[in-house]
Amino acid sequence: MQPARGRVTPQDRAAWQVWADAQAQSAFRRARESEDAADHGSAWAWYERAHRLAPDSIVVAFPLAMARLRGGDGAGAAQLLRTLTGRFDFREGWVALAAALLMAGEDSVAIAAAQHALSHHAPPDDMQPLLARLAARAGRPGWCGLSVSGRLCLGAGASVVTVLIDGRPVPGAQDGTVLPARWRRARRVEVLAGGANLLGSPLDPAALQRTDGLVEAGPDGLSGWAWHPSDPDQVPVLHIRDARGRMIRRVLAADPAPGAESMFPLARPRRFALAAADLPPGPLHVLGPDGSDLTGSPLTVRPVTPSDVEPSTHPPPLEPPVRSGPAIVIPVHGDGAATLACLDSVRTSVGDAVPVIVVDDATPDPVLAAELDRRAREGAIRLIRHTRRLGFPQSANDGMRAAAGHDVLLLNSDTLVAGGWLEELADIAYGAPDIGTVTPLSNRASLFSWPGPDALPGDAPAPMPDLATVQRLMAAARAANRGQAVDVPTGHGFCLFIRHDCLAATGPFRADLFAQGYGEENEFCRRTAVAGWRHVAAPGAFVGHAGSASFGAARPALLRRNLAIMDRLYPDYGALVAAHAVVDPLFAARRRLDLVCWRRGGAGWRHAVLLVTHDQGGGVERVVRDRARMWRARGARPVVLRPAPDGCRLEDAAGGAWSASPRFHLPAELDLLLAVLRASGVDRLEWHHGLGLGIDAPTLAAGLGVPYSVHIHDYVWFCPRVALVDPSGRYCGAPGPAGCAACLQAGDSLLKGAGPVPGRLSAYRARSNAVLRGAGAVMAPSADTARRMERAFPGLAVGVVALADDPADAPPAVAARGPAARIRVAVPGAIGVEKGYRVLLEAAQDAAARALDLEFIVVGHTPDDDALMATGRVFVTGPYAEGDGAALLAAQRADLAFLPSIWPETWCFALGLAWQAGLDAVVFDLGAMAERVRRTGRGAVLPPGLPIHELNTFLLSYGRIGAASTCRREKREIPTLHPVDCLPAQDTASCSSTPRRKAR
Repeated sequence: MQPARGRVTPQDRAAWQVWADAQAQSAFRRARESEDAADHGSAWAWYERAHRLAPDSIVVAFPLAMARLRGGDGAGAAQLLRTLTGRFDFREGWVALAAALLMAGEDSVAIAAAQHALSHHAPPDDMQPLLARLAARAGRPGWCGLSVSGRLCLGAGASVVTVLIDGRPVPGAQDGTVLPARWRRARRVEVLAGGANLLGSPLDPAALQRTDGLVEAGPDGLSGWAWHPSDPDQVPVLHIRDARGRMIRRVLAADPAPGAESMFPLARPRRFALAAADLPPGPLHVLGPDGSDLTGSPLTVRPVTPSDVEPSTHPPPLEPPVRSGPAIVIPVHGDGAATLACLDSVRTSVGDAVPVIVVDDATPDPVLAAELDRRAREGAIRLIRHTRRLGFPQSANDGMRAAAGHDVLLLNSDTLVAGGWLEELADIAYGAPDIGTVTPLSNRASLFSWPGPDALPGDAPAPMPDLATVQRLMAAARAANRGQAVDVPTGHGFCLFIRHDCLAATGPFRADLFAQGYGEENEFCRRTAVAGWRHVAAPGAFVGHAGSASFGAARPALLRRNLAIMDRLYPDYGALVAAHAVVDPLFAARRRLDLVCWRRGGAGWRHAVLLVTHDQGGGVERVVRDRARMWRARGARPVVLRPAPDGCRLEDAAGGAWSASPRFHLPAELDLLLAVLRASGVDRLEWHHGLGLGIDAPTLAAGLGVPYSVHIHDYVWFCPRVALVDPSGRYCGAPGPAGCAACLQAGDSLLKGAGPVPGRLSAYRARSNAVLRGAGAVMAPSADTARRMERAFPGLAVGVVALADDPADAPPAVAARGPAARIRVAVPGAIGVEKGYRVLLEAAQDAAARALDLEFIVVGHTPDDDALMATGRVFVTGPYAEGDGAALLAAQRADLAFLPSIWPETWCFALGLAWQAGLDAVVFDLGAMAERVRRTGRGAVLPPGLPIHELNTFLLSYGRIGAASTCRREKREIPTLHPVDCLPAQDTASCSSTPRRKAR
């Protein structure tokens, strides 16, 4: 197993991310170079590596999809392209997806992808044969498209057509016809031949005209970028208008804007700039060809300052205010399915008594618009509709204006609510005269997030819960925290209760400053706070929030711009929010919710097992998951305890509908932790690893009154360097107390403060001895591990339980490669120092120096991939998901596997992956791997410390003559071999300086 290396901190993860990003960029450059050299196979491999290192990078994902498509992997290309087109609506992605699906045999889905590509984008020039083929498969008389300028494009065979703009015909339309200007205001354009729609029809005018861009104000004037994602070759024409709508000037965005690749796949934005001297004072609108504001518009050239904040002359009331019935305001633009689900949940939760005001901010979705019209006719909602998109702040203001006299519940359209939510928010809002706004908890709402606001870098955002989960969490939140209010520096606009008197006293959102959104509710809250109003969280309410990304590629820039506005208006805002996050006054309320969910998740379980582990992942994590599955199957609730910042957290591994991870500060809250565990029915304890926990097994077991067992995963019990590897990077041989003290003096502990100084080694081992002898059972995964533990602690009885069943027979052999090809050696796993990184590097260098027909492929990652690949004899795939390891290994078409670990591994899951991939494995005569290879006959065992030239000679010959296959046929145990034992007579010269040894 991978040895534990200390707790993973945010800094550790940030450093890993920086390294991974740099490696991904390097791999991407190598892929581009390979493409330029027409070496498409190498380009594919480099793209795959870059993707594993940066799986969320849009820069990498699309060229990798195209490499897979070019290599005949239609299903793999489609997998990537589905994700990309789900995030970004771009022409090349949809066309490539159609091609990939067609290659994968999914004709109907391929036709749907082509339909979307043509109806939302100008047709590509180089894909006409593909589109014609798909039109024929769909039974259509041809295909059609439309450019941003309104020019009609018809595929071959569709020369005689009828064009309808919202049902009205266009006389004489044919290929190349420019449609009349009324198409820009239409809902749909249909193109028919013989009464049947062409592929692509009906066309979507709103999508075809879409302009993506950003405008910002600076000391020199206005600048920004714009482009047409539907037709990237068209130059956007922008119009500058004042607040009254008067035309100021017309601008072309012509020059390419650098750095666009990271914003949007194949983005081609163009820059524009306007000098301050050429612009009038006051708010300005920068509009695209469709009349919609660019992201960041409206804006003024003059930067805002604190003097732009107008203080309220109406402080909070001294007496309890009179309640006003609430009205719910929901701005709407896109994502019709989420919007309608939100509206349904609102109506179900509050009934008909509360008015619901929907502000349609010029939705481009005709289905959503029609459904909103229907609901408005039936009286289910009050509908306000914008003719062009004005942004969230203005939409919120229009809704709040329509709700004048009411308390306002401002709600995002990507939320889900459940019974009791509105009552709880209203009760909290009127709990004190000076409360202005109230915000509930959510799965995704920064300071208001549950289970916590402190996700580590690299963690995925909390997923959107379904309605049933929201209903459960709402009920649990009310049971845990009903009536509780916690002061916060600002509310959150995803769900913000604003009292009517606060709104009347301080005015609406600053739509003139924050354009399409981000930060407008923060400015409102700070402005009202200056006037004396408080803002609170209501942890007794929970609202689900998808947190969907709006504003396309401009989102990061808009967020940066609006945060800068907040900093100029309220210079102390950032420090205020940061201080709140450090104190985290919502911690207690979150944990009360955690514990309610924890208790409800334990209903029906009579017994529980506590599994204690570290937070390092790797093999220990896999074992803990497997043990949890085993205990579930036996009818016991598995509970996992692992370190967390300032203490520990519990995890329910029972896999039920309830999910919670209550945290505890240690040692201050040890009694509370024990009380929760006793109430959970814990009647046994499995100790897997205590790294970073700050509590030992006897203390925990005694506090619970239960027995404990110890599961050995490494040698941390007697080796503070964990893996019996000395500071020079060599296996130490377990030299005894004096040797260990010298080792520690040279290199110290790897436990990041948890291990002893050299002079206290005896006390360290004495503590371990007490823990081990107090256990009801001590279990090791291999006989070698058990023997080492028993030597270190004489008289200790260690049982052996394998972590998996090793295969007795090999799967089908890997397909043979050409006789002229190099022997290919797969090295699976995370290859750190203990895993043999230096051995691998020296082997690659020797193979290059001696021009051996030998190459290595690391299926995983290493501490320094660049040094390995610089030899020209190593390729490193990058990290892989646990379930993908065997398939990825098999895909490398290697001749054998080599696991160069220099420490006596206690198990090693990577060895099992090699066997699953059909590879025999070469290992050193150390630890569990040697034991397993001998037992199965699936490889060869070499002496540790073997000279590198002898190791390479052996790998070369072993790959050629298939010695392991012979051993399997004869059903004999694999001995320890010297390299020359597997060489034909004519190949022994290279090892002649070393006496030939017989197999031991």
